[in-house]
Amino acid sequence: MSPDPAILVSDLSVEYPARGVSPSCVALRGVSFRLEAGQSIGILGETGSGKSTLAAVLAGRGLPLRSGEPGPRISGGDATVLGHSLRHARKRDLAEVTFHVGYLPQEAAASLEPSLSVQDNVTLPIFERDEHYNRRAAGERAALMLDTVHLPLSVLAKYPYQLSAGQRQRVALAKALVLGPQVLVVDEPTAGIDATVRDAVIDLLAQLRSHEGFTAVIVSHDLSVLRRATDVTLVLQGGRPVAYGPIEDVLADPSHPFVQGLAHALKPPQRRRERRPQIAAGEVVAGDAVTN
Repeated sequence: MSPDPAILVSDLSVEYPARGVSPSCVALRGVSFRLEAGQSIGILGETGSGKSTLAAVLAGRGLPLRSGEPGPRISGGDATVLGHSLRHARKRDLAEVTFHVGYLPQEAAASLEPSLSVQDNVTLPIFERDEHYNRRAAGERAALMLDTVHLPLSVLAKYPYQLSAGQRQRVALAKALVLGPQVLVVDEPTAGIDATVRDAVIDLLAQLRSHEGFTAVIVSHDLSVLRRATDVTLVLQGGRPVAYGPIEDVLADPSHPFVQGLAHALKPPQRRRERRPQIAAGEVVAGDAVTN
C-alpha cells in the first residue's frame, strides 16, 4: 500500500451542535477506513445513518471555520483527505480540499442554477476560483465534460428546465468533474431517475473507475452501483460502522443483525418451482392411453 492514502479516516466522530431549541446530534461515531489512490469505497446504510454527513465532510463541504457557525463538527478522531487534516482545517486547507475533491450532493440535479445555461452551470466552479479565466477555454472544458458524461454538445446552450431529470443529473456530474478532481464524492447518484438513465449513470461510474488513479466515495443504496463501481463497502447504522469489505463478502457472511436484514432484503427472490401432480402407479393420464 502507498504510504500516503487518498483518504484516511481514523476513529471519526461528527456532531451537529445545538442550535436554538434543537439539541446537539451525533451523526457519526468511531468511523475508520483507509482509501488508497485508485480505489473506490461505497457507503451503505439506512436513512439517518450518517452517510450524507460523511460524504459532505470528506468533500470538505459545510465544515464551519469559526465557533457559532452552523454545520457538522469533527468532535473525535480525524479525517485526512489528500494530506489535509479536516479536524482543525483552516480556510486555505478547505480551499485545497474542495479544489481537488469533486462533490455530487444528494438531489444535485435540482441544485443547478435555473437562470444559467448548461455551459455556465458546468463551468461555474472554474469562475468561482478565477473570474478572469479564459471563457473560450472554459467552454472547451465544458464540452469535454459533456462528452465524458455522454451528453450531446447541443445541450450546452440549453437551460436545466429544458432537460430531463437524468440529463440534469449528468450535467451535475459534469460540474463535479470539471476541475479534474483527484477524488470524487457522490451521494446517491442514481436516486430519482428512471431505469434507463440509472443504467447509464452506473455505466459511467464504472467507466470512471477504470481510469488510472480514479478515487471515489460513493454513497448509494443501489446494489448495482456498489457492485460495479466500488472496491469495498462500509455499512453504517446509527452513525456507527457495522460492516466493511467487498459488497459480496459483506452480504454473504453478515455478522451484525442490521447487515443480516440488509442481506435478506437484497437477496433476489427465488423462483418458485412448479410442482407436477404425482401419478399413482397404474393410473392412466387422459391422452396418454396406449392403444394396441
